[in-house]
Amino acid sequence: MIRYIPKYRAVALAAAVATLAACSRDRLLGVTDPDIIAPENLNSADGAEGLRVGAIRVFKFMTALDESSWFYGGLLVDEWKSADTFTQRDETDQRNVTEQNSLVTVAYRQIHRTRIQAYAAAKALQTYSPNAKAKIGEMFFIKGYAELQSALDFCNGQPYADLSTGTPDIAAAIDGPTAFNIALASFDSALVAVGTGADTVSNRVRYAAQVGRGRALLALGKLPEAGNAVSSVPSNFTFNLTWPGSQGIEDNLIWGLAISARRYTVQDSADSQGGRIPNAMPFVSAKDPRVPVSKRTGVPFGFDGVTPYDQEGVFPAFNSPVPVANYVDARLILAESQLAAGNAAWLTTLNALRTGPTNIGALTISGMPPLTDPGSAAARQQLLFRERAFWTFGRGQRLGDLRRMMRLYGFTAAQVFPGEGGLNPRKNAAYGPDINLPVPQAERNNQLYTGCIDRKA
Repeated sequence: MIRYIPKYRAVALAAAVATLAACSRDRLLGVTDPDIIAPENLNSADGAEGLRVGAIRVFKFMTALDESSWFYGGLLVDEWKSADTFTQRDETDQRNVTEQNSLVTVAYRQIHRTRIQAYAAAKALQTYSPNAKAKIGEMFFIKGYAELQSALDFCNGQPYADLSTGTPDIAAAIDGPTAFNIALASFDSALVAVGTGADTVSNRVRYAAQVGRGRALLALGKLPEAGNAVSSVPSNFTFNLTWPGSQGIEDNLIWGLAISARRYTVQDSADSQGGRIPNAMPFVSAKDPRVPVSKRTGVPFGFDGVTPYDQEGVFPAFNSPVPVANYVDARLILAESQLAAGNAAWLTTLNALRTGPTNIGALTISGMPPLTDPGSAAARQQLLFRERAFWTFGRGQRLGDLRRMMRLYGFTAAQVFPGEGGLNPRKNAAYGPDINLPVPQAERNNQLYTGCIDRKA
């Protein structure tokens, strides 16, 4: 049989040549790519649903599925310490962030991709699935969340794409209050969309938008309105980002970078490399159940091989849920509103969370000792923000909180900002002046943008 193989090969080759000769070049090169979606294919209910699913995906990227501003805001303050060799992380830890920082650039882009895609999905759903009220509301919530996160973390004077014509267009920089009001309008749109819907998704979106409204109102200094915004959020509410049950498909990257790769370690006021970091929270030494921290047997150092490693336990697994809005957030907003109004119930509100059981992500907190009134206005405010720091660890709120302490309550950077006036023990060098993240240099390609208005709180 072997001697006939060349003959069969010759016949097959002749057949292939004949087939090629019968085909045109256009037919041969006109390959269909099933992964490319033409714009006209989005003009349908199925297309609108695809945009919605895509918006949720990029929403995950701007929070816990990528190295987002949640990480970089937390690194700029006192949640995280770099245990890495990348200059982008080190300079952020040092509070000297350049516009050219490529990882901050990615974080900024993810936020604004989320904003634009959520808006496109909301408009498509309104056109092709107008009865999908809860899904439309969900998209407006995500849009508002992106707008809020950008305003909390980045400098005053950011260019938010102009969506007034229905399609994104370049725009000039806007100040902080304008950005917070844009976010507030998006949360309002989410509430209008869900209306009186009582299904599970409608309720989740409704309460998430109320929490979003409360946070935006706090940022604007509208403290009574913030408390009113969250007054009806129930104790069992949470809007969690969730992940597949199999590792490697879509992992919680807070776990991935802080535990699996050890590029981030938990920061502490009494730094593990010597010295004390002014104004920093004792996230390690306090041994607080809201931020469980542990040593890993046989793994004393982070990725760089020299930075002592303290492992976070807020997100202990590759698929640990990540709350983007929940009852805890609502109660913290209410407590701040009560304190501003001189209402002694602020302490009761905080102590109820400590008594528990209070569920937040993978943790259930109960039986913590009650707080006592420290007596003065400034001390009460500092106690409130200390509680916020432990309840919101790793969820993109700490940097915005410190900026609000300065902007609304009159604290100075020297009084509240971690590292101010001290040395970074890892670098044995003075901390820089940054109290927010810069808009990346790449944004200067927008001819209407010339840089941050200022780098103030």
